Amino acid sequence: MISVLLVDDQTLVRQGIRSLLELSDDIRVVAEAADGEEAITMIPEVAPDVVLLDMRMPGKSGLDVLRALSAEGRLPPTIILTTFDDDELLLAGLKSGARGYLLKDVTLEQLVEAVHTVAAGGSLVRPAVTQRLLSGLDDRLSNRFDSLDRPDPLTERETGILRLMAGGYSNREIADSLSVAEGTVKNHVSNILSKLGVRDRTRAVLKAFELGLI
Repeated sequence: MISVLLVDDQTLVRQGIRSLLELSDDIRVVAEAADGEEAITMIPEVAPDVVLLDMRMPGKSGLDVLRALSAEGRLPPTIILTTFDDDELLLAGLKSGARGYLLKDVTLEQLVEAVHTVAAGGSLVRPAVTQRLLSGLDDRLSNRFDSLDRPDPLTERETGILRLMAGGYSNREIADSLSVAEGTVKNHVSNILSKLGVRDRTRAVLKAFELGLI
């Protein structure tokens, strides 16, 4: 059973998402937070498998939650709940540790798939959307990535794995598709992060799009 914690200041949004998730046999909403301050306290206490996090809330925002818990090393796999007019905030959230994003009018199938994906270690960084976001924010993103400007060249295998990472696949899924051991994939992912000078898979994918590597 995958445990989920919802964070949104709008009661109707929380109720709607809870209602959708209750239709799934293997996902359970274990707690809800109505603002960022409550979320920062509640998330480490509940320790859910997945967090669904609104970004725009009064007081502490979703970005504040991500930054606070990432700094403490206590951020569970987190999906941002967003709208397409939140481009800059969305990218800031991904850079601060979120595994991906969903629109608030998400369908049941999309929501369940997203929860399963991040719970399994994957991400929801969609290539087409990410390229649109980056192309629209080139000036504002200048020098913001805390990574190397000119990373060491990736091998052909590493580039292939990076493409699969961008597709949201977990290490296990990548290993199965390449017919290699999961440990081998983990080693490749570690090398990719090191070469790109980033700390996690999401930042690696964003950096790869920024540099045109994939």
